[in-house]
Amino acid sequence: MTVAFEELPPVSAFPVIPGRRWGPGLWWSATTGRHVAAGSNAMRVQLMVLDRDPDVTGLAGRPVRLLWRNPRGLVRSWVPQLFARCADGTALLADCSSHAGAGGECARGAAKAVAEACAHIGWSYRRLPPLDDVLAANLKWLAGYRHPRNAGQPGLMPAVLEAFTRPRPLIEGASAAGDPIEVLPAVFHALWHGQLTAGLDTPLHERVPVGPRSWSGPQTGDAG
Repeated sequence: MTVAFEELPPVSAFPVIPGRRWGPGLWWSATTGRHVAAGSNAMRVQLMVLDRDPDVTGLAGRPVRLLWRNPRGLVRSWVPQLFARCADGTALLADCSSHAGAGGECARGAAKAVAEACAHIGWSYRRLPPLDDVLAANLKWLAGYRHPRNAGQPGLMPAVLEAFTRPRPLIEGASAAGDPIEVLPAVFHALWHGQLTAGLDTPLHERVPVGPRSWSGPQTGDAG
């Protein structure tokens, strides 16, 4: 419980699989200001979700290997893909599935063992399912504006938040705050960080309703 797993490098390298469109890479985390190793597109998508979760305070890729003996006495091991530290000090270990049956019987057996180990120390383990395509696309778009530089010049963000104190179409609020070319990156930055909110279960467009953090209208399908 005293080990800062969120600060550790991967215990093993992510494999490079010929023919795949996406290989290992690094995800810059808005939560920590550091890079997190990612081994697949499915893992990168789940990193986006966790990086946007206000309850997550730390993230790491493959920082721990678990070892155990199966009922036959054989040693087995598993390296969960993601580690997330929560605000209350507990943690989540997770694997990121590209489809429902990913990993087969081996992955299902490991999931059971890892879940039991996590429960023993007050952590949790989940096999994270793929996101809906529209939700994933919206998060990828907003993630492009997660860096603090997109908050704009001093004074811009307060003007943006003031423009959306009541729900209104995206382009109307952006125009009310100033030149949309300058304002829109700040709006997307605020949407990523939860300072503003919009429904993410339909494609983002210039007329999508955007409202303040407290607005509950568009939350269906939102992974904030």
